[in-house]
Amino acid sequence: MSQEVKENPRFAVVASVQLPSVSDHEFEASLNELRELAKTLGYKIVHTFTQKRSGFDSTAYLGTGKCQEIEHFVSHEADVDIEAILVDHEISPSQARNLEIAVGCEVMDRTMVILEIFHNNARSRAARAQVEIARLGYMAPRLREAAKLAGPQGRQRSGVGGRGAGESHTELDKRKIRDRIAELQLEIIAMDAERQTQRARRQGRQEIAGVALVGYTNAGKSTLMRALTGSEVLVANKLFATLDTTVRALHPESVPRILVSDTVGFIKNLPHGLVASFKSTLDEALDASLLLHVIDASDPGFERQLEVTDKVLAEIAADGVPRIRVFNKIDHVGDEEAQAECEAALRAQYPDCVVMSARRPDEVARLRQKIVTFFQRDLVEAELFLPWSAQQLRKEIYANCEIIEERADEAGAYFTVRGDPRALDELRSQFAKAGAVAAPAENQ
Repeated sequence: MSQEVKENPRFAVVASVQLPSVSDHEFEASLNELRELAKTLGYKIVHTFTQKRSGFDSTAYLGTGKCQEIEHFVSHEADVDIEAILVDHEISPSQARNLEIAVGCEVMDRTMVILEIFHNNARSRAARAQVEIARLGYMAPRLREAAKLAGPQGRQRSGVGGRGAGESHTELDKRKIRDRIAELQLEIIAMDAERQTQRARRQGRQEIAGVALVGYTNAGKSTLMRALTGSEVLVANKLFATLDTTVRALHPESVPRILVSDTVGFIKNLPHGLVASFKSTLDEALDASLLLHVIDASDPGFERQLEVTDKVLAEIAADGVPRIRVFNKIDHVGDEEAQAECEAALRAQYPDCVVMSARRPDEVARLRQKIVTFFQRDLVEAELFLPWSAQQLRKEIYANCEIIEERADEAGAYFTVRGDPRALDELRSQFAKAGAVAAPAENQ
């Protein structure tokens, strides 16, 4: 039995309207993105239908002729069973209902496709709650159209049980949705408080430096995350392969200790409701002291990636966080000569950028050093003295400071160190309690 039969593939077609304000390149890029989203959802796209119009048809999104063309393909031409038509825009409930009637199969607009992917891939309690809120908010205005398709099930009935007098099934369902959303919002508030407590406990006595990877989905963020931290994180050639924030320590560890977090990727036309509901996932970007903005250097439309990421970061008020632009996947740009030309062009346009491949260890090491240098800019040197009677505190020095020099005499050990001023103050406080002596170096 073939692999395809085992996986029981689902087949779909894609449809989209090109408006006069959208260039051919932008239009094709958006269609490619929808096809990749469909792949993540488990659909195999067998055909794409496009139409140039001055505006969307108010009745069924597509014009009558295009609807008939799709219906004929689905019913007579396709040699497989077409389960759905995927539309590359968010359309109204009535447009979706009328299009479904016209073409004879389920209609999923772009927003619904993304919501289903998020629903399938969310793992943590917080992510699942956030996705459910977004899905319920999307479904609520569509209940009336669903009731029309269902026929008499949506009709008004007399009040029984928990239903108010004369309240229809549709109205009851909407009330249940409102109640469920309110319940989920309370759960998220509680989880946010718990997450803040965990974050404070993780940071301990001093603030731990944080780096957040942000950028367009499929730009290689997870691969770079694995390279920087030495951790096994999911790397898949699918959009939104992972939705939950992953946090790992930079490897090898540095002073100060640096935590790296991978955030959910962005796409063009990410539904605003999802940006809002995933704000807590993106909070890692707000909490970070440095953002690594990862961009696919091999994508001819990378400037669109920049615009999308900049827009979303502005929406979550993270656009003021210091940022390093990392042009990844340079190894996907032709031969060595083509890569050199591409790198030169990128550095000319973005002088402070990093051009690299996350699969080249030497280039990963250079990026790591750039990150460490950023966080060491405020470190100061100090000299600490530990008498032999207080050597149990030695591990605290090594855990919180970079050791420049260590020497000893009959009284104890002397350390010349580099560290965060707050960490040094904490060490001095511990030393004072233990009766040890800590004196600043002359060059502090």
